[in-house]
Amino acid sequence: MLPDTRYARSGDLRIAYQVVGDGPIDLVFVPGFVSNLDLAWDDPVFAGFIDRLAGFSRLIRFDKRGTGLSDRMGDLPSLEVRMDDVRAVMDAAGSERAALFGISEGGAMAMVFAATYPERTRALVLFGAYAHYATGVVPPDRLDGVLARLDALWGTGEMVDGFAPSRAADPQFKAWWARWERLGASPSAAVHLTRMNSEIDVRPIVPSIRVPTLILHRVGDTRVSVEAGRYLARHIPAATYVELPGEDHLLWCGNADRVADEIEEFLTGSRPEVEPDRVLATVMFTDIVDSTTRAASLGDQAWSALLERHDALVRRELARFRGREIKTTGDGFLATFDGPARGVRCGEAIVEAVGTLGLDVRVGLHTGEIEIRPGDDIGGIAVHIASRVMALAGPGEVVVTGTVRDLVAGSSLAFVERGRHPLKGLIEEVRLFASRARTGAR
Repeated sequence: MLPDTRYARSGDLRIAYQVVGDGPIDLVFVPGFVSNLDLAWDDPVFAGFIDRLAGFSRLIRFDKRGTGLSDRMGDLPSLEVRMDDVRAVMDAAGSERAALFGISEGGAMAMVFAATYPERTRALVLFGAYAHYATGVVPPDRLDGVLARLDALWGTGEMVDGFAPSRAADPQFKAWWARWERLGASPSAAVHLTRMNSEIDVRPIVPSIRVPTLILHRVGDTRVSVEAGRYLARHIPAATYVELPGEDHLLWCGNADRVADEIEEFLTGSRPEVEPDRVLATVMFTDIVDSTTRAASLGDQAWSALLERHDALVRRELARFRGREIKTTGDGFLATFDGPARGVRCGEAIVEAVGTLGLDVRVGLHTGEIEIRPGDDIGGIAVHIASRVMALAGPGEVVVTGTVRDLVAGSSLAFVERGRHPLKGLIEEVRLFASRARTGAR
C-alpha cells in the first residue's frame, strides 16, 4: 500500500510530500531533475532503497514544484524560491530539524537551505551533486544539443543509458523509466527545467555551509562529473567525501546498498549488522553482434525463431560448463561461474555453437566480488567491468581481464594481449586479453 500523499503550501503553490518510517532522525529527500512520489514505488529497486532509508529515519520525500504530483509553475522560480519548498514541506510534516539528502540538482537546493537555515539542518548529505552546472554537468557550448535531444526523446525511455547504464538493457526498467519521465514532467517542462538548472551556480555559498556534511559521488557518473563532487569536498568545511565505483547517476541503481550504508553510518554512527551477500565469481556477458541489423533483415517472426535457437544453444553450453544463468539481455546473456577456466571455455563453446546459426557473438569475462541480490540478480563493480569488456570484444571473440588470465595460469588456455583500456567507473586502465582459441574466428 502506498503511503498517504499530502500537500504543503509554499506561496501560491502546493507541494506534494510523503512520510515513511518512524526512525529517530528526520531525513528530507530532495530529489533531482524530475520525480513522482507514487511511481517510485513501482520500481522494486527504488522502493527497496526508500524502505532502506526509512529503516533508520523518518523519511520525508517530496516532488519539487513543476514536477510529479506537485503544482505546475508559471515563471521560472529562483533557487531561493525552490529552496523554500523544503522549508514548507518540513513545516507541514512537523519537522523542526532534519538531515537533508540532496541528489543531483536537488543538491544545490539542499546546500542553499543548509547555509540559510543551519538551525533547522541537522546534517547534509549530497549524492551526485554539483555547485556549478556549466562545469559539472553540461558546458554552455553543448547545452543546445542537450536540449534538442531532450525535446526529441523525452518520455520514450531512450535516454535511460545516460542515467542508469547498469539497467539500460532491462526492458522492464526502460519502460518504467519512460513512464517516470512522462509522469515527472512534460517534454516542454523538461526542457524548461533543464534550461533553468543550467543557470545553477552556488559556488559562492558553499564555503558558508557549517553543518556536518557527507558527499557521495560515483567516479564514472554519466551525468555529473566526479570533479563536481571533488570540488564540493574541497570547499565545504570539514566535509566527509566518499568516492564510489560505478557510473550510474541514479542513486538507487548500482551499489545502492553501499550508498545507504554510508548515509546510515554518517547519520547514526553505525552500519546495519547484515551486509548483502558477497561472493567471488567469474561474470560473463554475451552479445549477438549487429543484432538490430539482422533482425530488420529477417523480419520479426524469423528473427524470433532464430533467437530462440540461439538461446537454447547458449543454455546448453552454460549447463555443460556449470554456468549459472542470471538473465537474458535481449540479445545476449549474463551468467556466472564458480571457476574462471570454466567461464572461458564456456565462452569459446558458445561462440562455436552459435556460429552454426550464422550468428557472431562476442563474450566478455571478469572475475571479482559480486553482490547476491533479491530475485537471483547480481550487482557490483565486477558485473559492470564484465559488461564493458564484452563491449570491447570483436565478432567471435572471447575477451577477458588480466584477473581472469592470471587465475587460469597453468591451464591449457592461451591468450593474446590486447593492451590496457580505460573502463567507465574505474580509475585505472584494465589489461585485456583475447582467447587464442577464438583469435581470428568468424
